[in-house]
Amino acid sequence: MIVLDILTWVLVSLGGVFCVIGATGMLRMPDFFTRMHAASVIDTLGAGLIIGGLMLQSGFTLASVKLLILGALIFFTSPTASHSLANAALSRGAKPVLADEGESSS
Repeated sequence: MIVLDILTWVLVSLGGVFCVIGATGMLRMPDFFTRMHAASVIDTLGAGLIIGGLMLQSGFTLASVKLLILGALIFFTSPTASHSLANAALSRGAKPVLADEGESSS
């Protein structure tokens, strides 16, 4: 039981760390495309680790089945939504900031 609690805390804590890193990236990144990448990290990795930790804690119950369905939904829809959002931005004329251009304009 102690090992299960420790593993749960590790997964939830790592998920929280990735969510904080992704949120910081959304604030600090220079353009739309890099901000969108940070948001996708929050969705897939941060939320996935938190959901995994919650599944371990809930055991083999209906709650863990619901969490598994939620995790699968996030895992499949988040990259698809990010891809279509990037395509829409490109078709509207948004240009990614290149590393050399971003540093020289500051």
